[in-house]
Amino acid sequence: MPQIRRLPEQLVNRIAAGEVVERPAAALKELVENAIDAGATRIAVRLVEGGLERIEVTDDGCGMTSDDMALALERHATSKLPDEAIEQVATLGFRGEALPSIASVARLSIESRVRDAEQGWRRVVDHGDVTSDEPAALPPGTRIRVENLFAKVPARRKFLRTARSEYAACLDVVRRLAMARPDIGFTLEHGERRIIAVQAGESVADRVAQIVARELKNNSVAIALERPSPAGIMRLTGIAGLPTYNRGIADQQFLFVNGRPVKDRLLVGAVRGAYSDMLARDRHAVLALFLDLPPEDVDVNVHPAKTEVRFRDAAAVRGFIVSGLRDALGSGDRRSAQTPDAGAMARWQAEPVQPAPALASIFSGRDWNAPDPARVSEPAQHWRQEAGGVTALPQGRAEEAEPLPREAAEYPLGMARGQVAETYIVAEAADGLVIVDQHAAHERLVLERLKAAGAEEKMRLSQPLLMPEVVELDEVDCDRLEDAAGKLGELGLELERFGPSAILVRAVPSALKAGDPHKSLQDIADDLAKHGEALLLEEKLDLVLATMACHGSVRAGRRLNVAEMNALLREMESTPRSGQCNHGRPTWVKLSMDDVEKLFGRH
Repeated sequence: MPQIRRLPEQLVNRIAAGEVVERPAAALKELVENAIDAGATRIAVRLVEGGLERIEVTDDGCGMTSDDMALALERHATSKLPDEAIEQVATLGFRGEALPSIASVARLSIESRVRDAEQGWRRVVDHGDVTSDEPAALPPGTRIRVENLFAKVPARRKFLRTARSEYAACLDVVRRLAMARPDIGFTLEHGERRIIAVQAGESVADRVAQIVARELKNNSVAIALERPSPAGIMRLTGIAGLPTYNRGIADQQFLFVNGRPVKDRLLVGAVRGAYSDMLARDRHAVLALFLDLPPEDVDVNVHPAKTEVRFRDAAAVRGFIVSGLRDALGSGDRRSAQTPDAGAMARWQAEPVQPAPALASIFSGRDWNAPDPARVSEPAQHWRQEAGGVTALPQGRAEEAEPLPREAAEYPLGMARGQVAETYIVAEAADGLVIVDQHAAHERLVLERLKAAGAEEKMRLSQPLLMPEVVELDEVDCDRLEDAAGKLGELGLELERFGPSAILVRAVPSALKAGDPHKSLQDIADDLAKHGEALLLEEKLDLVLATMACHGSVRAGRRLNVAEMNALLREMESTPRSGQCNHGRPTWVKLSMDDVEKLFGRH
């Protein structure tokens, strides 16, 4: 029988490092979190070769004495748990493994000085061996340098990615932590370039916009909600991008729980559910959400790197986020994309073209009240020659336009002036021109009407099957479906366990009665495994509603009179989420009068 033995301390540290420090970004995350917990107001990060060669973090926090420094390099030693109440932890790092784990697989140099000390202290540990322990001169705070990560662990080093990939991961870490703490100033330098430089004391919206994209601030709504929980108050703050401001990948969804950046599948699923009828399935929202709740309602000690959390009442948290996002996006604004596409705008350049021969003969008499042939830019096919001169072919409906109201704010989308290509409504507002996609706009209006009329609830009515259908699945999938049977029953899907590896389907939502029960159940089981909540069935119902709205809306190519156009504009102004269609595309864009005047050289 193999003999049981204790592992050497150095090997234990390397095993721990495999959990905490799998790449430079993980080491950087631990160091910056320590700086935040030390009360720093400024944190400077420097990287060389994406962190593969060197990571340096400098802060102006409380600092450490020489004795504290020696203790900090021991495993399971921390200043962040004053007692054994780990469920009450309020700091980012608390396991006490980061520094010794990093020191076991790299050359770690720590320099630190407390505020009232005459000098600081420096200690260097090279892959587990202390090589220097001496006084050092530096301002109050701490400076930590990590060099040659995994240099003496080639089996780990060869699995690291390129310097560019590792830099991208480090950048993501700093961005998330900088967003979590707008009260702290951050700088990030990579080689000779300064990548991030944000000042302390900024608002959340300003900090997020600086780090993510400056246009996000003007294409988002603010989130500020509270809801009671069994242990206190849940708060949701942050900014959520308009559905029209979306991306093809979910790399700009930043989620925080009690100030801790997390990548939690329940929160990601809640975001997807909130945007389900406002975005196409292959598009993703841009947002930064900050969820704060009592420490006893969330377990942050789930993952060694603390990137995942577990909620005491996951359903309540998910419902809070979904309803909060929907309310903010619905009641906060009817906005669409705030700025017309730059590429399309660039093509609005007046370039002279040669007039048609017929036009040249007509204007040969040089009637100075007639247009100058050199300035005519309309295509020749838009004109026709008549005995009395040249007449423009009509491109829209010729009806008397209504005057603008005295109070411009009364009609934010203005008054209709005509229709282009029997698809787009052109309206005049007090501050510019508005172009509306009539089909996309009416599609959203019809969907909101269906929801308001309770069509969604009617669609969820169960359709009992004449013969209950047995669906065979993996036992684990059957367990998930059985646990969620109550929730699925509320949505019209009635299930019953039928042996270890089978589910009996007794009824389905009436809107989905033509579907394949086996495929639907497998998809729902996969969704439960991924998100911990039955989202897919609700999304399928929303998809049916959206399809009904699409077929019941005004189609492109239909002529509208001015009264119909204005009725559509007025309903858009009073309908939630009318700035985007059911697929996340804008329903209207505005060209300000300043932009119009620039097109004609008036500015």
